Amino acid sequence: MDRLSATDAGFYYAETENAPLHVGSVAVFEGPAPSYGDLVRLLLSKLPQVPRYRQRVREVPLNLGRPLWVDDPHFQILYHVRHTAVPKPGGTEQLRNLAGRVLGQRLDMAKPLWEVWLVEGLEDDRWAIISKVHHCMVDGVAGTDLMQIMFDLDPNAEQAAPRDWSPQRTPSSLAMVAGALTETATAPLRQLVHSPDAVATGAKGLVSSARAAVSTVPQLARQALTPLARTLTGPIGPHRRWAWSDARFEDLRTARAALGGTVNDIVLTAITGGFRELLKGRGALGADTVVRTMVPISVRKEGERGSLDNRVTAVFVDLPVGEADPLARLASIRSQMDEYKRTMQAVDARSIISMGDYVAPTLLAMGVRAAMQTGQMWCQAVTTNVPGPRVPLYVLGKRMVSAHPYVPIAGGTRISIGIFSYLNEMTFGINADFDGFPDVDVLSEGICRGIAELVELAAAKQPVTAAR
Repeated sequence: MDRLSATDAGFYYAETENAPLHVGSVAVFEGPAPSYGDLVRLLLSKLPQVPRYRQRVREVPLNLGRPLWVDDPHFQILYHVRHTAVPKPGGTEQLRNLAGRVLGQRLDMAKPLWEVWLVEGLEDDRWAIISKVHHCMVDGVAGTDLMQIMFDLDPNAEQAAPRDWSPQRTPSSLAMVAGALTETATAPLRQLVHSPDAVATGAKGLVSSARAAVSTVPQLARQALTPLARTLTGPIGPHRRWAWSDARFEDLRTARAALGGTVNDIVLTAITGGFRELLKGRGALGADTVVRTMVPISVRKEGERGSLDNRVTAVFVDLPVGEADPLARLASIRSQMDEYKRTMQAVDARSIISMGDYVAPTLLAMGVRAAMQTGQMWCQAVTTNVPGPRVPLYVLGKRMVSAHPYVPIAGGTRISIGIFSYLNEMTFGINADFDGFPDVDVLSEGICRGIAELVELAAAKQPVTAAR
């Protein structure tokens, strides 16, 4: 049995009827599609590598401790692996609509928190896999690692035979309470014994965080006075609109080389252009308006790739949608990201995150749920960029041709943009509240135009750069 970390428990507690907190993706493959039985057998052969996929979350009575991962004695893979199809020949719109319905539905919180859907009927003899996994189990970077469970680098890779599995006994409620109380009493002492510098490191992290916070007070004050795009936040309903855009990674790198900054800066600038078009269409665009987006940042070390828990922090970036000049938008975003990088270097984010393990579990549960129910007005979007593999991936010998990410929305933030790169493509998966974003396609198409605009400016600048 493993206990959820404070961050993972926060994602678990934040789940509500109208805010399912799973991440997901839609992967499209060259055909013909494998049989449902072949996909089931493949996943069964891979499950020993990820025991978590046969485990469910069990809450400690009265929230006296953080929840536990326990083996599901009734685990049945046929429940988690589903089979469906779109009417032939299914195009992009049909796949998007199906995926939007599937990804918008909650996972059963009483079972292992994942689903895989085999989708047939796509045009050009293609098929797809829709996958869902709860955020309490995995963050975006670990999610990319999880692709190695069912994906192969070699189309002729041999698959192991499924193995028998027996669940461990589920602890009683009394045992869970006793274990939680014992851990609460002894965890700080064990931490000191096994890592004498842990508390000091955490304290130093908090001190450095306080110093960094003081240095960012002027920035926070500016953000507090900045006119935000209020039409983007509000109550979240049970239904979702989902759209996606595609871009060539080479175009983004060309723009970065000519205009400066990072690829992520270029991406955020293109997204700014998309939001600008959306707000202009709503008649809600002012000269000083910004869209504040939360940008998650992984603090996972290289040696920790493959671990399934969440190791992330976040920064808030003001997208200058009111600015008409795309180069000025890029300069603003680049300046903010550079400042955040300097701040993050001064803060031991990992130590601060680990200090959450000392928060009383009952207070953690109450605090997260209250925050999700009351909503917030500080940020209007979530934008997360997860680098994917630059080599082809295969499932049962079939090559994946594209992948589109799905990031949840919650807490009054009614839109999220997941960004995923694969081979020479970068895809933007846009998840939005159904009632709040009837115009989500305006944003999707605007991102494409924003990228094209930056590529055009880069092409115009290259001769000047060469002349120097």
